Amino acid sequence: MLELKNGRPTDIESRAEAEKAVYDFLDNLNVEYKRLDHEPAFTMEICKEIDISLGALICKNLFLTNRQKTDFYLLMMPADKVFKTKELSKALGVSRLSFGEADKMQELLNTTPGSASVMGLLFDKENKVRLCIDEDVLKEECFGCHPCVNTSSLKIKVADLKNKILPELKHNFTEVKLIGEE
Repeated sequence: MLELKNGRPTDIESRAEAEKAVYDFLDNLNVEYKRLDHEPAFTMEICKEIDISLGALICKNLFLTNRQKTDFYLLMMPADKVFKTKELSKALGVSRLSFGEADKMQELLNTTPGSASVMGLLFDKENKVRLCIDEDVLKEECFGCHPCVNTSSLKIKVADLKNKILPELKHNFTEVKLIGEE
C-alpha cells in the first residue's frame, strides 16, 4: 500500500520545477492537500492502487483542441467514465474536438501526456486553455490530480479548487454533464 502524506515532499530539491511550483502555489494559498508518491502511473493497475491509497475521486484530465487548433480545453472527469468526443463537442457548441498535441500541452500547461492536470493552469498565464469540469467531479468532497508529473498524486478539496485555486489562477470553468454515450 502506498503512503499518503500531508503537504509538500521533504526531498523538494530533487523534484521537477513544475512540480515544485505547484507545491509553492498551494502552500502560498494555504490549501491543504495530501500527497502520494508512486511509480509513473501508466497502467490501470497502478492507477487502481493510487485510487485506493488516495481515497479521493481520481480525475481523468484530457487536453483537447478544436479542428483549427486555435482553442484549447482541459477536461476533468471521473476516471471511470467513458469519454466521447462528440458528447463534449455538443455540450460546448464546438464542431469537432480532438486530443491536443504534446508540444502544445507542454507550451500551455508545462506538462506532458499522462501528467495533465488542473494544476497545469498555473502556467497558462494568458488563459488560452478553457477548463471544463464534469458535474460528477464537482459533487465530490475531494478529487485527485497530478502536480504536473505522473509520479505523485494530490488529494485536494473541490471547495478549495472552486474558491481558492481557480480564482487565484484567474480561470473560470464550464460545468459539463457527460454520460459517456453517443
